[in-house]
Amino acid sequence: MGGNEPVRTSLFDEHVSLGGNIVDFHGFELPIWYSNIKEEHLSTRSSAGLFDVSHMGVFKFSGANVKQWLESIATQKVTSITPSRCAYTHFLDDDGFIIDDMIFAVVSESEILGVPNASMIETMWDWFNSKLPSDDSVTLQNLSSDYSIVALQGPHSKNILVQVLGDNNHVGRFRWQNLTQNQHQISGWIQGTGYTGESGYEIFIPNSEAPVLWRELIKSGAIPVGLGARDTLRLEKGYLLSGVDFIWPQLESSEPFLARDTWETNVPFGLDLEHDFVGKNRVISHHEDDARWWGIRYLEKGPLPRPGKEVHDLQGNSIGKLSSGAPAPSLENTGIGIGYISGVQEGDEVLIVASPRKSVRAVIVRPPFI
Repeated sequence: MGGNEPVRTSLFDEHVSLGGNIVDFHGFELPIWYSNIKEEHLSTRSSAGLFDVSHMGVFKFSGANVKQWLESIATQKVTSITPSRCAYTHFLDDDGFIIDDMIFAVVSESEILGVPNASMIETMWDWFNSKLPSDDSVTLQNLSSDYSIVALQGPHSKNILVQVLGDNNHVGRFRWQNLTQNQHQISGWIQGTGYTGESGYEIFIPNSEAPVLWRELIKSGAIPVGLGARDTLRLEKGYLLSGVDFIWPQLESSEPFLARDTWETNVPFGLDLEHDFVGKNRVISHHEDDARWWGIRYLEKGPLPRPGKEVHDLQGNSIGKLSSGAPAPSLENTGIGIGYISGVQEGDEVLIVASPRKSVRAVIVRPPFI
């Protein structure tokens, strides 16, 4: 991505025709909403939301020992992931701090497809290249500019997908397959993954085919959803957001509070300590009373929880800070948040310093919130 002009995805004209409110998101022109965030959020939970996530990257890793190589730099035990399965992992730097997280698909024993976050494509490209074997036994390709990514998420997703692409292209949760013959001649691949906590798919197609697929999915009942609801949907499920809930300390936008490792994020998947990986020493060096990632849910009304707000115990001592926070549309707009908090357990009451004059009672929870 060169220059200062924001990039338009292959679906830009579709967003404009649907009245999308376009914003600059990490250098891409994407809709923040079409109708309003709450309506689109609840439609995804009850029906099926359709998202343009073409700003995300696509990397292809190839080589006879590609799984062993990736495992050496990933917190996930990649060699245990069999072909046609997907998995989640962190990548840590040599000091143990998270650079980025990624969902990857094992296509075969010699090929893996990965999806780096939009703002981290160039950073992760450089990082992976710096770790490639010197004998060229593993190769890396950046397919990001060649493919669009459409996410179909929600309880009606399967019915809509089958109408458009046929039952032969349905995949289960965290599964992968190439797209097979279908009435619209859509090619690429499909994964049973997503960022909303709902059942659904992420569909990777050549740019030229994206508008056709987008229109057909909407025609069959999918509801277009913008970035605003994507954020509240992931927050209700307690999914971390790269650049918001953790930031690599070597980036200019970094904040010391958000330089974290996998133990601190407390994610119950994607970490396997039975193998060696870059940055492992920091992960295994913590004490139980160190700050870890927790969720909070308001017990009373007050100014909404927002990123950066302090968390205090009931005696007024500072014990942490929120990294994300918002009203939860699925919980009648109850305030929820996630952040790094020390010395707490699930069920403990805390105070969120929501404004200079108001602290709001909240309870510690382990997400998801719904």
